[in-house]
Amino acid sequence: MLAFILRRLIQAVAVMLAVAFIAFMLFQYVGDPVTNLLGQDATPAQREQLRSDLGLDKPFPVQFARFVGNALQGEFGLSLRQGRKVSSLFVERFPATLELSLVAALLALLLGIPMGVYAALRRGSFMSQVLMTLSLLGVSLPTFLIGILLILVFAVLLQWLPSFGRGELVALGGWNTGFLSLDGWKHLILPATTLAIFQLTLIMRLVRAEMLEVLRTDFIRFARARGLPNRVVYFGHALKNTLVPVITITGLQLGSLIAFSIITEQVFQWPGMGLLFIQAVTFADIPVMAAYLCVIALVFVTINLVVDLLYFAVDPRLRAEPAGKAH
Repeated sequence: MLAFILRRLIQAVAVMLAVAFIAFMLFQYVGDPVTNLLGQDATPAQREQLRSDLGLDKPFPVQFARFVGNALQGEFGLSLRQGRKVSSLFVERFPATLELSLVAALLALLLGIPMGVYAALRRGSFMSQVLMTLSLLGVSLPTFLIGILLILVFAVLLQWLPSFGRGELVALGGWNTGFLSLDGWKHLILPATTLAIFQLTLIMRLVRAEMLEVLRTDFIRFARARGLPNRVVYFGHALKNTLVPVITITGLQLGSLIAFSIITEQVFQWPGMGLLFIQAVTFADIPVMAAYLCVIALVFVTINLVVDLLYFAVDPRLRAEPAGKAH
C-alpha cells in the first residue's frame, strides 16, 4: 500500500511539472507582457527596466525554476487585465466554482445511481425506457443549450428562479457562500442543474450497464440459490460490485465539473474561475490562464490519487494483491 501511494505521488509530481512547463510556455509564446503592461508608447528604457523587474532577461531554465518556485507558493504574478495578484483573484472566485461543482456532483450522484439501478432492475418497463430516452437527450444536448432552455422556462416564462449571478452571500471568514441564504440557493439551482445533467445521465447509463453485467455473473446466481432475498442480492452484492467503475467516473467527473464549468458560468454569469478564465482568454491575460491551467491540473491529480486509494476500500481483489502489483 505504501509503495503504491509513493508511486502515485511520484507520477503526480511528474504530471504537475509537465503542466507547469506548458503553462510557463504561455509566457514565452503568447503575447508580450511588457507591451500589455506598458502599452505601445513606452520607451525602450522603460521596456528594458520592466523586463528586468519581471525576470524576463534571465536564461530560460532560470525563468522556469522561478516560475515553479512561485507556483508552489501560489503566486502567478499580476493579472494583465485587472492589475491585481492572480492568487487573490482565484481566492475570490474559487468558492463560487467549488460550490457550483459540489452541488452539481451531488445531484448527479443522488439521482443518477438510483435511476441507473431502477433502469437495470426494471429493464423493459415503460419508465425504464423513458429514463433511457431522457439520458440520450442529456448526453447529446450541449450544455449551453440546456442552460438557455432552463433560463427560458424557469426564469423568463415561469419567473420562478433568477437567470444570472450568485445572489446574496454570507461571509464565513474569508469564504463567501450562498449556501446560507435563500436567495443564494435560488441562484444556484439553474446553473447546478445545467452542469449536473450530463454527469447524471452518464452515471445512470454506467450504473445500468454495470448492474446488468454483474447480475449475470456466477456469484449472483449462487446468492440466489442460497435463498437470499432480492433486496440483499441487488443492493448487498450486485450494487456493491458496480461501485468501482462508478467511483472512477465520479471522481474524474468531479474534476471535469470544476474544469469545464466554463460554459455554465458564462451562460449564467456565475462569478467563478470559469468566467474569469473566459475573460482572461479574451484579453490574453497570460498569468490568469497559466494559473488556471495549473490549478485545474492539481485538482485532477488530487482526485485521481483519491480515487486510486478508494479502490482499496471498495475492491477486495486489489487489497489481496501485493502492493507492487496493484494497478
